[in-house]
Amino acid sequence: MAPHREGSDASVEAMVAQVEKHPISSILIIIAMQTEALPVVNKFQLIENPHSSFPKGVPWIHYHGAYKDIIINLVWPGKDLTFGVDSVGTISASLVTYASIRALQPDLIINAGTAGGFKEKGAAIGDVFLVSHVAFHDRRIPIPVFDLYGVGLRQTYSTPNLLKALNLKTGKLSTGDSLDMSPHDEASIAANDATVKDMEGAAVAYVAELLKVPAIFVKAVTDIVDGEKPTAEEFLQNLAAVTATLEEVVTQVIDFISGKCLPEL
Repeated sequence: MAPHREGSDASVEAMVAQVEKHPISSILIIIAMQTEALPVVNKFQLIENPHSSFPKGVPWIHYHGAYKDIIINLVWPGKDLTFGVDSVGTISASLVTYASIRALQPDLIINAGTAGGFKEKGAAIGDVFLVSHVAFHDRRIPIPVFDLYGVGLRQTYSTPNLLKALNLKTGKLSTGDSLDMSPHDEASIAANDATVKDMEGAAVAYVAELLKVPAIFVKAVTDIVDGEKPTAEEFLQNLAAVTATLEEVVTQVIDFISGKCLPEL
């Protein structure tokens, strides 16, 4: 494959440049949990696709529809086939993002979902953040350069006009595969200068960058990680209300995007 790399990269760059000249026409929304996804599905009257191009037997669910001048595809990883719970975490997020990009060829990815927030960094229950950077906090590889790879710090697609128009908070997102936070995780999250933490964002960002698709991250705070209440208890207590807020902001984001080219965001 090496001899074709340069031409392949040039081809991809040409396609990205072409997309940037035209209004965004196709959005892929990646959401980890059914509870987070359904308010958005209902808001945009999206329809489940029973004949998706995903591999046979996977639990991944694809909804699709049109809103104004945009085709909206929403994908969530579905329920785990063994345990029957939402397939949260970085592995499912990576697989679904890769398969969805390949099948649907979106102009833009929106990774929307809930997150834990840090009151020390100014987060409160119900706050919605437009993420500026993503990184991992549980991939510890104490070898030079591998340590940087493990953290995987990435800047998200810059959307200054969207941020200003919606008056959203912004901050860095740290991703790991556990809902709680070990002392090692806490130290890594602090090193990442994160305001919010989730279980999917940095994985989505990695795949999006790999396949050269711009991605933005909208995260609504369900629990205060450095607060008094147990994380799981607070998360479940606030999930329904915060997902309603998340749907409202995702709608505002899509309304703003409508008719605009990528550089106008």
